Amino acid sequence: MVDIDILLAIEAKAGGFSKGRRRIAEYILQNYDKAAFMTANKLAKKTDVSESTVVRFAAELGYDGYPEMRRALQSTIRSKLTSVQRIQVAKDTIDSRDILSHVLSSDIDQIRLTMDETDSDDFTRAVNSIANAKNIYIFGLRSSSFLANFMGFYFNLLFNNSRVLSESPSVFEELIRLSEGDVLIAISFPRYSQRTIRAIDYARDVGAEIIAITDSRMSPLAKLSDITLCARSDMVLFLDTLVAPLSLINALIVAVSEKAPGDLHENFERLERIWDEYGVYEKLDA
Repeated sequence: MVDIDILLAIEAKAGGFSKGRRRIAEYILQNYDKAAFMTANKLAKKTDVSESTVVRFAAELGYDGYPEMRRALQSTIRSKLTSVQRIQVAKDTIDSRDILSHVLSSDIDQIRLTMDETDSDDFTRAVNSIANAKNIYIFGLRSSSFLANFMGFYFNLLFNNSRVLSESPSVFEELIRLSEGDVLIAISFPRYSQRTIRAIDYARDVGAEIIAITDSRMSPLAKLSDITLCARSDMVLFLDTLVAPLSLINALIVAVSEKAPGDLHENFERLERIWDEYGVYEKLDA
């Protein structure tokens, strides 16, 4: 299914629904934060329709099945939920007796979905753009800042022209030298950072290429970027789980390393000598 805002699609089609499907539509529009995490059976009970009606409702919206519709709804509303709403959703959906299993299983699912949905052509284009960039700028704020710093740590080992932009309000001063031929890698997941979007706007104005790492093509970053790499993320209570985005970034670093200038083996041999000489890492007895 083409990425659209499912809530807008439901509103647009509501007038043509049958009586039972109209009840489903009304419930979702009024209780989207709860409906996004319901099984088909539970949604059917809430709206007093059969489970098969819920499945047909999903099909009428163009989805292959109810699980796909529910994922689309979750993706759409994650940017709309406040922290308070997230906590309430978590209380309704997570069994407190088995939090470990729930969180780990969710992370595994997010990686599997990312594998299925990542466009290999876009990934290759991103790798080539980074490898050939005049300068590489990496920007991620709030929970995405650790992703930006992780990528920056390894890119600094591979390139002389890579930098991570700071989280301070002076970020636009740091972007002053950004120009055509440079690449801005912008990272943001729901709830999307307004400052990240503004940085993308600036990069577009000066002619730099923009690579977005975000959760879907419905993301505001995707709409402004030249290349979008999508990685599934999820929410648990008030926090974002970003295991799949980190895995995608791992793949990006490995792929880019094959195109980095110089001899990678020789560069790391030199680094090892420096690390050893200045005691960067603790030596363990054999």
